[in-house]
Amino acid sequence: MFNRNKRMGLLMLFMVMVLIVAACGKAANGNGGAAGGEGQAAENKTNAGGQADNVALSGTIAIDGSSTVFPLTEAAAEEFGRENGDVRVTVGVSGTGGGFKQFCNGEIAIADASRPIKDEEAAACKDKGIEYTELSVAYDGLSVVVSKENDFIDKLTVEELNKMFATGSTVKTWADVRSGWPAEEIKMFSPGADSGTYDYFNEAILDKKGIRNDAQISFSEDDNTLVQGVSGNKNGIGYFGFAYYEENQDKLKVVPIDGGKGPIEPTMETIKDGSYAPLSRPLFIYVNKKEMERPEVKTFVQYYIENIGNMAGEVGYIPLPDEKYQEEAAKLEA
Repeated sequence: MFNRNKRMGLLMLFMVMVLIVAACGKAANGNGGAAGGEGQAAENKTNAGGQADNVALSGTIAIDGSSTVFPLTEAAAEEFGRENGDVRVTVGVSGTGGGFKQFCNGEIAIADASRPIKDEEAAACKDKGIEYTELSVAYDGLSVVVSKENDFIDKLTVEELNKMFATGSTVKTWADVRSGWPAEEIKMFSPGADSGTYDYFNEAILDKKGIRNDAQISFSEDDNTLVQGVSGNKNGIGYFGFAYYEENQDKLKVVPIDGGKGPIEPTMETIKDGSYAPLSRPLFIYVNKKEMERPEVKTFVQYYIENIGNMAGEVGYIPLPDEKYQEEAAKLEA
């Protein structure tokens, strides 16, 4: 009897101690509200991998625009998605102009662009109350290409390109471009008017005269379609971003361009040092500032700028100097 009573007493004492400990824990939580808030804030800090610690990001980020910038943004979206599986990043290729139309209508969070925004596009954004941040992401060298079957072109001058592609051109055969070349009809391929690549070529090569629009030229916003067109026509010639040439160099021949200092072929080195002139250019993304208030958008853009330099070379582009990426990151903090 004594032992039984003793055991019961010890059990009651243990239960009382458990209740006291639980009460103390609850009180500590109640009195430590500020500390708890600081702890939660610390948990919400974004880590280098692009995801908020212990906070699962979710939502959809809509991006559209340049087909030239597309491989960069697609690479960033895929890598970001590996660490943030609940965030859906969609990347379209309607061309730089098409992307800015959607962007300034508030339809997408980010616009890919292979040229700076035009004054009329900036005005359209302002009319809709869209404020944005312009971010440089990489360099590109617009590449002029012909079919692998072409065995006579060794180079082209800026003047010859102008003569072929400009509005009002009467060029029909290669013999019209340079004496001694075959009198075979040329088939030209160009990005469409909504493309930033079209705009850049028009400005750098055609003195803003515009590209001819007749039976000898085919337009497409899809660079892969241009690749197929040129590679499938022995008298074909076209132009697009360096990455698309690199990816298809087994079936395309790149043409060195003489901008006045001798013919220069686009390579990682000549594009980065600017000697491939006048067809070296920076690439951009434009971010809607209001959309940056969404944690998934802010985290993605930060991830993009922090990591795209390492990804650029893998998809055929030239990274910016490290200090330039630091400047772009500072824009986001500001």
